[in-house]
Amino acid sequence: MQHHDLLNDLAQLTSEGRNPDTLDIDLKSTLDIVTTINAQDQRVPEAVARVLPEIAAAVDLIVAALRRGGRLVYLGAGTSGRLGVLDASECPPTFSVPAGMVVGLIAGGEAAMFRAQEGAEDDATRGEQDLRDIDLSDKDVVVGIAASGRTPYVLGGLRYARALGAGTVALACNPGSAIGREAAIAIEPEVGPEVITGSTRLKSGTAQKLVLNMLSTASMIRLGKVYQNLMVDVNASNEKLEARAIRIVMQATGADESTAARALEHADREVKLAILMLLSGLNKAEARARLQRGQGVLRRALED
Repeated sequence: MQHHDLLNDLAQLTSEGRNPDTLDIDLKSTLDIVTTINAQDQRVPEAVARVLPEIAAAVDLIVAALRRGGRLVYLGAGTSGRLGVLDASECPPTFSVPAGMVVGLIAGGEAAMFRAQEGAEDDATRGEQDLRDIDLSDKDVVVGIAASGRTPYVLGGLRYARALGAGTVALACNPGSAIGREAAIAIEPEVGPEVITGSTRLKSGTAQKLVLNMLSTASMIRLGKVYQNLMVDVNASNEKLEARAIRIVMQATGADESTAARALEHADREVKLAILMLLSGLNKAEARARLQRGQGVLRRALED
């Protein structure tokens, strides 16, 4: 009976349908195969464009949470979970956010990043438990990610988050999804059937990546982590990033390399502080105080 219900569920999902444009893909030449995949991929940004208002609403929810000391928590299984972990892990080096501010949880734990943990996604209680384990509170926002929109692990997590009073966002690739009904905001780009039936790491995964890029990047822009279009909160944790930090100071101020490098050193390697000191002529203590008054937003500090 369980299999029968699941088969019925899958039959309703556009992401699980058979794509009429790829029925003979196994007969095509290599160039024709990749041309077909590329043609299908071009539909993804169009699908994402149709849900931009929901993405913007989710960003506003996330920004409000992060401003009050809450966290952004991604929750998913399989490809969806990996994409959440990927986005979370890239926030600290890009925007210097504290390690626990953006969290990625995947069904089956860390091992599932590298090897499929079959069955982990079917446990709704595990989604709740993983959120309990990080002490989820009503200050946080949970983004549940599932291409199908019906993964029990994500459903269980969103249900718990909502009961707790946390912010909830669902990211699925099927309209009217089960996880969408559990969340305050439902982001549901409909990319249609995959090139290979049911292989949702393809168009669905690409759509999820684009949306996650927007959620984190737009939130960080709103929080003042970007000046003009420069990553002024980049963490100069290796040689490449140190060179990038110097370059950002040069681009923001017009200073030459040695001046920028010297300013960065004086500013305790904080790019934003170095830029403010160079542009305003303030000393480190004054510049730091002004940045604090401007809640870390460089434009505000410059206008102060």
